[in-house]
Amino acid sequence: MLEVQDLVAGYGAMPVLRGVSLSVGAGEIVAVLGANGVGKTTLNRALSGLIRPDRGSIRFEGEAIERLDAAGIVARGLIHVPEGRKIFPNMTVRENLELGAYRRARANRNRNLEQAFTTFPRLREREGQFAGTLSGGEQQMLAIGRGLMAEPKLLILDEPSLGLSPLLVEELFQLIASIAAQGLAVMLVEQNVVQSLELAARAYVLANGAVALSGEASVLARDPELEKTYLGM
Repeated sequence: MLEVQDLVAGYGAMPVLRGVSLSVGAGEIVAVLGANGVGKTTLNRALSGLIRPDRGSIRFEGEAIERLDAAGIVARGLIHVPEGRKIFPNMTVRENLELGAYRRARANRNRNLEQAFTTFPRLREREGQFAGTLSGGEQQMLAIGRGLMAEPKLLILDEPSLGLSPLLVEELFQLIASIAAQGLAVMLVEQNVVQSLELAARAYVLANGAVALSGEASVLARDPELEKTYLGM
């Protein structure tokens, strides 16, 4: 579904990604792991059209998308749920969700809204509440729910567990597993190594803007040097 080859990207004359290659198959959960500053956010921004790569290719469902803008990429079904949630705090839960269908799947907005409320029952309870008054966990549910409103083919989740309590992290990962079980491809970009590797089929570890390690998640999880060598822990 997603094929990235030799991707070089950054800001101005400063490259951050230095030849990243990775893939995500249909219906697959793939983890992208790494410490702060290794290029995870730059990768997500390049994949979703927020920055233009300097070199390399990004193919989604066989089509080159590296020169498309963000709206064009969303229209094709690649949806990025950004780090920090980026919800609209002075709009209600329902209004935030409805905005998710603005560029894609507008005709199915009501159906998808009901599906979001089924997936995240707490959002239904807070439908008319301003998003800025939600807890951190509820805001993350809202951000993911907003992404689902666009009927994604591939959902990129950027640090979804950041700032959440261990109990909420466990609940969140269960929800991601449930969403993926419906056939949705997920690229999980995380610092939470243990739970990401438990959830994913395959994983890539970034270091210094390049893929330092990749393979089946179950194999990487048994690597005693993984955290020490590649994640700085």
